[in-house]
Amino acid sequence: MEFTRGKGKHLRLAGDRREQYPHSLQFYLEPPTENISLAEFENFAVDRLKLLKVVESLSVSCVRTGESYKSKLESELRRLKFPYKALAEDDYEARRKDHISHFILRLAYCQSEDLRRWFLQQEMDLLRYRFNELTDSLRQKFLEHVNLSFEAISEDLKAELSQELQTSTPGLSSSVKDTMFYKVGLADAVDLFRARKVFIKDGFAYVPLKDIDAIVLNNYRTKLSKALALTARSLPSIQSDERLQPLLNHLSHSYIGPDYSVQKNTGKISLEQIDALSVKSFPLCMRQLHRALRDNHHLRHGGRMQYGLFLKGIGLTLEQALEFWKREFIRGKVDADKFDKGYAYSIRHSYGKEGRRTDYTPYSCMKIIMSNPPSQGDYHGCPFRHSDPELLKQKLQSYKIPPSGIAQILELVKGMHYQLACQKYFELTHDVDDIGFSLNHPNQYFTESQRLLSGGREMKKELSNAGNSQQKGISQESMNSNSTPTSSSTTADAELEGLEAYFTED
Repeated sequence: MEFTRGKGKHLRLAGDRREQYPHSLQFYLEPPTENISLAEFENFAVDRLKLLKVVESLSVSCVRTGESYKSKLESELRRLKFPYKALAEDDYEARRKDHISHFILRLAYCQSEDLRRWFLQQEMDLLRYRFNELTDSLRQKFLEHVNLSFEAISEDLKAELSQELQTSTPGLSSSVKDTMFYKVGLADAVDLFRARKVFIKDGFAYVPLKDIDAIVLNNYRTKLSKALALTARSLPSIQSDERLQPLLNHLSHSYIGPDYSVQKNTGKISLEQIDALSVKSFPLCMRQLHRALRDNHHLRHGGRMQYGLFLKGIGLTLEQALEFWKREFIRGKVDADKFDKGYAYSIRHSYGKEGRRTDYTPYSCMKIIMSNPPSQGDYHGCPFRHSDPELLKQKLQSYKIPPSGIAQILELVKGMHYQLACQKYFELTHDVDDIGFSLNHPNQYFTESQRLLSGGREMKKELSNAGNSQQKGISQESMNSNSTPTSSSTTADAELEGLEAYFTED
């Protein structure tokens, strides 16, 4: 896969290459080798990341077999122009995007165990949905394409084994006559055999259509897990590539949405309002930081950066920020002179008035979750990610969250769905059943809370195309994470090539 600087049409190898994607579904066994512009690289990666975020959210909020899950996921596939059932026969561009974007995110998400686990789960859920939406004939073609040549048994054999299939296959929603069964080698159906869910004869399992996806997914999990581990072995090479590594880091830590660098309510929030706002409209991470600041009259650097940029994002001016922090710090062990000589500089720096004049943006949820974990005496970070579950439970109890709600939050935390746990906290503290958007940013939490509490709008779908573009959001993340800003536009000036080597064995 080679990347070019041009924003025009991407270059391709000879031939229209439609034979490369004979089916709308694949196991992503071969990395792409064609040329692609950097702009397309970013667009493909961001769109797939959006899709996987929706998959994660729906897997918790909806039943996977329910109509709501199916309709919402198909809508997202349509919107982002990925393959879906209506395009199953003629969707070359969607298949190409699906193929390339998977490998880009595989590079970005191979870099830690947590990232690999998250990527694997979302990709499996996406494959499950798309496989189950295929027609019978397309499903059979796909199985042959990935060398899982399970044969659908004939009507005559089905009639002959009708009684055995009925008694050996629990949970059939229709009669044996109306159910498609596949003849599968026992080695591929071990899990179903152990669970006593299939009929066995002559070394073959007779698997109903409703369970064939379990075999396909097990096979896919094995292949993708191995592929991620293989790609992870290339990490030293990836991390030494100055052109590629910043881009991939931004993807694995990225927030796709407005960056809250410009607030229309700048200066409209008074310092006297902050205590009340912290209770009703701050996400738990910022409420925790505010309480710690009030109790200790001090925050360490990580806490000051996380909370200070959040306050900047909700509308505090530089003058207000200097007054707010100084007023609190001088109540502790810092005198006014020490504050002015030391702490005031870093506040002006975060507003772009010192040093490199970088106008820093508030931290996104992914940045808070994945970067700079808190140490003893720190209060920054994500409470859902970094707090001990028992301490988190006590904190939620002190905030009058009902026991049933606490149980739901802790279950999401256990499953490592930290942003979804924060969404649940929003719903419980605002008394709504469904917030109707995906929560990805502390300032988004504040904005949506204020809109809801002021009655300014009906709860609706996630804001899209609001504020700055997602491309700026990705490049701006680097400004927050490094003292020297690095944006994707800088990387665009260099040509990247030969990335397929990262996916293959030496």
